[in-house]
Amino acid sequence: MKPRHKRAAIVVGVLAAVGVAVALVLNAFNSNLVFFYTPSQVASKDAPIGRTFRIGGLVQAGSLQRSGVTVRFLVTDTAKTIAVRYAGVLPDLFKEGKGVVAQGKLGPDGVFVASEVLAKHDENYMPPEAADAVQRAEKVRAQMAGTSLAEGGGR
Repeated sequence: MKPRHKRAAIVVGVLAAVGVAVALVLNAFNSNLVFFYTPSQVASKDAPIGRTFRIGGLVQAGSLQRSGVTVRFLVTDTAKTIAVRYAGVLPDLFKEGKGVVAQGKLGPDGVFVASEVLAKHDENYMPPEAADAVQRAEKVRAQMAGTSLAEGGGR
């Protein structure tokens, strides 16, 4: 084998090894990627069914139901509401009317089955994603109210 062919074989081998390494890293990254969705996005079927993602918003007042270690509650962004089921111990700071982010999968019945629930950590904190979702939903609601007034004659 000529020296030129040996170098070409080495270059091809190195490129193949780098390609395999990049493919493995991208596959691992894609498997661990978790997206955030609001209840409005989940209700409009933007969220994937059967794939892990996060949902955030406010725990709707009066929606908390406990049955042994299984907890059911509603998460809202003030526009839409999604039912959540979680089997486990909730964080101490978990309360109705407060911000929450849950990670899990959306079931075929439309109920979000959470594997992890995160709650606020002080009186003024709401997860940034949940705060943004609530603000966007309130802006849409205000725009819809403005449109309704304009269509109905306004005054």
